[in-house]
Amino acid sequence: MPQKKLIAATVICIILIAYATLTKLAGRPALVGHHEAYWIVVIERFSAYGLLGCLLAFLLPGRIFVASVPVALVAVLLEALQVLIPSRDAEIFDVIQKVAGGITGVLLAQTILGFLPRVTR
Repeated sequence: MPQKKLIAATVICIILIAYATLTKLAGRPALVGHHEAYWIVVIERFSAYGLLGCLLAFLLPGRIFVASVPVALVAVLLEALQVLIPSRDAEIFDVIQKVAGGITGVLLAQTILGFLPRVTR
């Protein structure tokens, strides 16, 4: 049962990230407001992809590379899709921030899993 909840949380996280990435700037959720400082935007990106990385790592314990690849692919794909939206612009530095957040989330979750007792079946 927890596996299904993790899958649902991961899918919801991807949907919310896709919405925030592909919607017009006026409709995009904001932490502070739509005139927030750039560093807040960086923290938002890093945190959102960090959460996605954590969820994927909990779904795939012990598989750092396998959990990191989907995070990187989602970041690159969504940033590339921004080219199709007139009010949005795709930047390589945004992708780097997102991938760094995702991989950090994967590594954090794998570290947490390393300290948890193993369940034997």
